[in-house]
Amino acid sequence: MKIIADENIPYAYDAFSNIGEVTLVSGRNIPSLKNVDALVVRSITKVNSQLLDGSSVKFVGTSTIGFDHIDREYLESNNIGFASAPGSNSNSVSEYVVAALLVYAERYGITLEGSSIGVIGVGNVGSKVVKKCEALGMTVLKNDPPLKDQTQDPSFLSLEDVLKADFVTLHVPLTKTGKYSTYHMVNDNFIASMDGVLINSSRGSVVDEKPLIKALGKNIKTAILDVWENEPNINHNLAIQIDGTPHIAGYSFDGKVNGTQMMYDSICSHFGIKPEWDAKDVVPAGTKITCTGNSDEDVLRDAIFQVYDIRKDYETFQKYMAEFDRLRKEYPIRREFPATEVTFDGSESAKRKLTGLGFKVKN
Repeated sequence: MKIIADENIPYAYDAFSNIGEVTLVSGRNIPSLKNVDALVVRSITKVNSQLLDGSSVKFVGTSTIGFDHIDREYLESNNIGFASAPGSNSNSVSEYVVAALLVYAERYGITLEGSSIGVIGVGNVGSKVVKKCEALGMTVLKNDPPLKDQTQDPSFLSLEDVLKADFVTLHVPLTKTGKYSTYHMVNDNFIASMDGVLINSSRGSVVDEKPLIKALGKNIKTAILDVWENEPNINHNLAIQIDGTPHIAGYSFDGKVNGTQMMYDSICSHFGIKPEWDAKDVVPAGTKITCTGNSDEDVLRDAIFQVYDIRKDYETFQKYMAEFDRLRKEYPIRREFPATEVTFDGSESAKRKLTGLGFKVKN
């Protein structure tokens, strides 16, 4: 079996070489797929007829939550198996949001506890954001029309109500048609209803960037964007005005390894192979830290910035945004909060918040 995989998938060679001949490639430069049995990509690779016509590919996997870069109708009509990695990096994205919130709060001298946040899209990622923000003591307003229609859960609010929050964070898939289309859902009307901070770590085209630029400092106090329209050729005029990162919210080491495991298991299932590789055998142990602080949120910042200092991502992006793909390819290893044991001798409320964010807390 011949397998081609994106070089940015951790342990891809280690995992897939157990079941076939592996070639690692740049996700934006996929070579000929003649005589290739399986293709494993990330979100930067467009998988469609142009890529696959004339190939021998029998299985396509994306080690990402989203799959709007995959022409699933084409795969189905050509009897090509498919798998994505739902939930694999959801915790990573939720931690990104928490880190961004704590930076903003420190910079502008506010307290997150008691502030409000609107979470639009309460699936794998959004649900984790809800739990973490509740652990921070924030008032969480949820909006998810598909889930509300499905469950009739009264806790889901109207978009109008959610947009009144101090922060609004987006966790929706990119869909361009149908009742729940999200393409450019952040438009003039959406923005006019806001009076807070916009966070987008879902898909770039969910936001119409032209009205966003006009609204900065007005209806929208500022924006924190991890995803952009036209990646990697992003709008530098927008990027220099806000806190931005190069589509790395889900790039924790743990999240990417989860995706590798799910792809390995899916290939084995599709081709009837007994799985033998397990990421648990190769992932290194986490870290141990000690944290202090005068307030709960100071403690949280101390702990989180030792594990993931998002401020460094902001600074690097501002310097090298023109090298978008290189920043992603060379992104440093970032472990998730559950891989960290925190020693903390302080308030019980701070301990509860650390635990609620996923840290292992030791007195």
